[in-house]
Amino acid sequence: MRSAVGLLLLLGIHLVYARTHSLQYFYTAVSGDINFPALTAVGLVDDGQFMYFDSNITKAIPKTEWIKQYEGSDYWEEETNILIRKHQVLKNNIMVAQTRFNQSTGVHTYQQMYGCEWDDETEATNGFLQEGYDGEDFLSLDLKNFRWISPVPQGFITTERWNKDKALLEHDKHYLNTVCIESLKKYLQYGKSSLEKTVSPRVSLLQKDSSSSVTCHATGFYPSGVTITWMKNGEEHHEDVELGELLPNEDGTFQKTSTLTVTPDEWKNNKFSCLVEHKGINKEESEIRTNYGNSLPIGIIVGVVVAVVLLVGMAGIGYKIYQKKKKDFKPVSGSDDGSNSSAPA
Repeated sequence: MRSAVGLLLLLGIHLVYARTHSLQYFYTAVSGDINFPALTAVGLVDDGQFMYFDSNITKAIPKTEWIKQYEGSDYWEEETNILIRKHQVLKNNIMVAQTRFNQSTGVHTYQQMYGCEWDDETEATNGFLQEGYDGEDFLSLDLKNFRWISPVPQGFITTERWNKDKALLEHDKHYLNTVCIESLKKYLQYGKSSLEKTVSPRVSLLQKDSSSSVTCHATGFYPSGVTITWMKNGEEHHEDVELGELLPNEDGTFQKTSTLTVTPDEWKNNKFSCLVEHKGINKEESEIRTNYGNSLPIGIIVGVVVAVVLLVGMAGIGYKIYQKKKKDFKPVSGSDDGSNSSAPA
């Protein structure tokens, strides 16, 4: 896998679609009596999935045409072997964490989320690695001070051990600063034609009935960067607004929602609208579509959203949790997928 990086020396190539790009991996291990793969793994470039693995199929598979075109059987065999080993590591991590938290039964999850970012204009780079247990932060790599930290006492034993392992820290540093960035640039070049595309969002205002909250639903857009703003009488309105998570659609585009809670009288006596900005293009919607009359039933929209959430779950439940936590940390490890083989023993 690393040898493939040498085939494309992309350090001097400036991609024409200027923005910050990312390579991200999410591993989720599950224990207990649950009808879900014991390990799922997802790889994403610019928030779009390009690879998938789970312990039921025991095989890493491509999810885009561009990765199929440029990487052959040797690449996927090596990815598979890495992830099979990762399964054993994370399985052990769950058992260790259960002991640390004094747990003996129940369903538990252990996640590893890591990757890097590159700004193709400024050449600035960034990396992150965080490990979580049962949906809460457990371990992370503090890049500013280059040391492992934990927000909970149960992780202190591990941080002490890993911070003494200078070889491991240097290994992580090399992956973050070199291997991950080179891999990201390689993948961007592979998928240049599809990753350059811009698809504008479709915007709808959805409401169950006249007394319900109003949801602004933007969907079908690419790339993933979008801003949703509620307007009241021509001014930005931020009160009683709940912004939803970014979710992937099955066709590689994205969707996002923002929900506004106001009384029927307040809606009637003011001019509310939803403004969606994507790639410098604004779309504004003020007409509500309800589940009565001739408008699109909100049940259909809700069903689509639920289906997408389930799809995300089967593709690796770490994706949605990571999006929720992404802004909270900027904390890696290595082959092309950078997986850390250490266990928090």
